[in-house]
Amino acid sequence: MTENRTSEELDAWLRLVSEPGLGRASARSLLAAIGLPQDILASSGRTLARHLPQDLAQRLASPPSAEVQAGIDAGRELLAKPDHHLITLADPQYPASLFEIPDPPVVLFVRGDPTLLHRPSVAIVGARSATEGGKDNARAFARYLAERGWGIISGLARGIDAAAHEGALQAGSEGGRTIAVMAGGLDDIYPRQHQGLAEQVAAMGALVSEYPPGTPAVPFRFPDRNRLVAALARGVLVVEAAAQSGSLLTARLGIECGREVFAIPGSIHAPLSRGCHALIRQGAKLVEQGRDIEEELTRSGPVPGPEAAVPHTSRREGAERAGHGRHTGNAPNARHAQAIGQAAGVPRSANRLMKDPTTGRILSAMGFDPADIDLLCDRSGLAFPRVAAVLTELELNDIVQRLDDGRYVRRQHGIIYG
Repeated sequence: MTENRTSEELDAWLRLVSEPGLGRASARSLLAAIGLPQDILASSGRTLARHLPQDLAQRLASPPSAEVQAGIDAGRELLAKPDHHLITLADPQYPASLFEIPDPPVVLFVRGDPTLLHRPSVAIVGARSATEGGKDNARAFARYLAERGWGIISGLARGIDAAAHEGALQAGSEGGRTIAVMAGGLDDIYPRQHQGLAEQVAAMGALVSEYPPGTPAVPFRFPDRNRLVAALARGVLVVEAAAQSGSLLTARLGIECGREVFAIPGSIHAPLSRGCHALIRQGAKLVEQGRDIEEELTRSGPVPGPEAAVPHTSRREGAERAGHGRHTGNAPNARHAQAIGQAAGVPRSANRLMKDPTTGRILSAMGFDPADIDLLCDRSGLAFPRVAAVLTELELNDIVQRLDDGRYVRRQHGIIYG
């Protein structure tokens, strides 16, 4: 997107987003009143002062400071790299969906395929401290939708976000692929352990940021990131969320800009189900399988074209994984397993058992919904004999119960979860 832009134009856009104190609203006001960034920078301080505080107007009318010039140089260096692009408000390629929010970004830095910003997409968001079952669901829904040609958008965060990107990547290059919207510059991958995931997303999708390079991903920028996640998508799926959650903010932002909102239900006893249940009470659509989302979005607007389709066998595999609704458990974080067990009224005779770290791992893997031994082995990483032995002890202490189908479920004061 920078190929047809002169050096002067590029520097002007970069300065507009690098100048300290010049926010999105002021920059858009200048663009509307004066014209392109190079016209703004050619204006006198007196002209600019009609739209800006006096000191900011004078700074903008003067040559850039050393700090700002360093930011411009960093932006030019970044955009000179292969597959790096700058999309501005003046570009025809700017996503039309972003004009539907009150404060669209002035520019977008993109690493990867910028055409994906126009693909019909679904945002998948949820808790950072997600359960294994929640992450399984996010991957399965993302893969199913991506295999049907939908783009998958998320925020590269831990937990549900990462699982959503992973599921979309599993659909392969012929699927809808995935977009990661970042809360800092493209050169500041956050969290650090997702560097490898970010490389995969850039290679098979796109990394997107409204911030110039060198901008750190700090908490106050996460809501800005979330508004773009919601606005770029046709619908927002919340997989797991606590009662107070940034994912609920993303869903609310989606509602405000007319997006469909979906939520996966869970156990009434699971803390990470409460946000989803609150959304459902407020009108979000309860979904149990990827097909539910696709059918709803098909009724409300354009759908992915046939060029995004994948071989029939791959779509069938995706349907088996998510379309038929494998809804797994909602496991609490491992470090809370003992406290949850105690709060559930575990008999005193079971105190020793509950203090065992292995027990905590198994209860964490089980969550609050029924699970079989194979699934518990997979989630906990423990061998079958060890899991079976602990389950036997838990059953003898009335902490879990074995169901008729062979699965195990947690108990509380004689009440069976699930």
